Amino acid sequence: MARPPRAVFVTLAVMLTLPTALVGAAGAQAVPGRSQSGTGTTPAPLVLPPAKTEGVAPTSTGVQKALAAVMADSSLGKHHGVYVYDASRGKALASIGTAKPFVPASTMKLLTTISALATIGADHWFTTETVSPSRGSVILVGGGDPLLALRPTTEFPARATLQELATSTAQSLRSQGVASVTLGYDANLFTGPAANAKWEPNYVTEGIAARTSALWVNEGRVSPGMAKRAPSPALAAATAFAGLLRTAGIKVTGSFKPVDAPATADGLAQVRSASLGDIVEYINLHSDNDGAEVLLRQVGIATDNGGSYTGGVKGLRATLAKLGIDVTKAQIYDGSGLSRANQVPLEALAGAVRVAVTKPELRHLLSGLPIAGFTGSLEDRFAGPGSEPGTGIVRAKTGTLTGVHSLAGLARDRTGTILVFAVATDSAPPDKALAARAALDRITAILASCGCAG
Repeated sequence: MARPPRAVFVTLAVMLTLPTALVGAAGAQAVPGRSQSGTGTTPAPLVLPPAKTEGVAPTSTGVQKALAAVMADSSLGKHHGVYVYDASRGKALASIGTAKPFVPASTMKLLTTISALATIGADHWFTTETVSPSRGSVILVGGGDPLLALRPTTEFPARATLQELATSTAQSLRSQGVASVTLGYDANLFTGPAANAKWEPNYVTEGIAARTSALWVNEGRVSPGMAKRAPSPALAAATAFAGLLRTAGIKVTGSFKPVDAPATADGLAQVRSASLGDIVEYINLHSDNDGAEVLLRQVGIATDNGGSYTGGVKGLRATLAKLGIDVTKAQIYDGSGLSRANQVPLEALAGAVRVAVTKPELRHLLSGLPIAGFTGSLEDRFAGPGSEPGTGIVRAKTGTLTGVHSLAGLARDRTGTILVFAVATDSAPPDKALAARAALDRITAILASCGCAG
């Protein structure tokens, strides 16, 4: 599995000892190890020097003063704002232009993924299985694994695959003396419309998003890595599975139809997804719209609101309220942020990060945040003038739609303070998209580099 380069993990290791360990590291003294030799002992070199800090803690006045010039950048349009929270001391430092909520775009995924972690648990996995209600009959049952793949890949996290499931199913059938079967498929874990009514009509037809299904392979793509999606992801998965069964020596007859798998059916084989924690990291790192929509429905199921996207939103809102994230002024319609009808206060977006900093069981929200200039959707960012100080220090979820640009995440400033932030515009002129994104990069780089003491 491909993982980011070692340099990234040095930054990650430093950033994720939140919040007290980072603050305390400033004054810690490294104790060198010693190696034995024939003439005595010699100090071993430090692997990673302790983090250094300087200056005094940021103040509200200092933060607002430091951000004033870049917040006036015309590329941000009329409606833009920033919210900054001192996670080391538990207090808000700045709330500029935040009177009205914003279209969050993909920063919405922070609310979806933290809700999934809180309701389902980071160690949970989703199961795709085959069952047999009668001799010679096989049903492929989807368990809502967002990353189910056709065959093994080198990507992280490791995927469950239909190939593995077909091989195990064929072995089970042969052990029973069965060489020919009919095949049905059950994708009934999720309910309601497969496409969100609040999405643009072209999202599904152009492959920007899939028809969300509890049973799909490669997120419903006709070919891995391609945009085009199958009209019925579940049927496409069943068709692919039948081909793999035949390759494994099992004859498959008849057509493939949707069925309800009886609870009394005998189990044949199953494959387990990556852990939810790893899935959350992947979704936020790569801004995976389809994975986020699956997790939204899983939240609905986990909160007894059902497996539709409307049930997912109900479960999400209830979960966020329990976590202390205020979404009473928010309008939420999906889990990915594709809907332009979503309206979320910046304080709520920053709130997901704020809560994750204090709860170890939600740590995957932080460890999956892209690192400025290094990984995921921030790999090619923070290269312009004024943004360099944020490289390797800022960790943030990105959000992008036409006219909408946002970042929500955290940075450790030079005083050792952990600053949680959300910054956005949903009125950027389309012809100034790159300039608007660069302005957001500079805003967060300022937070990472300034003492902001006023």
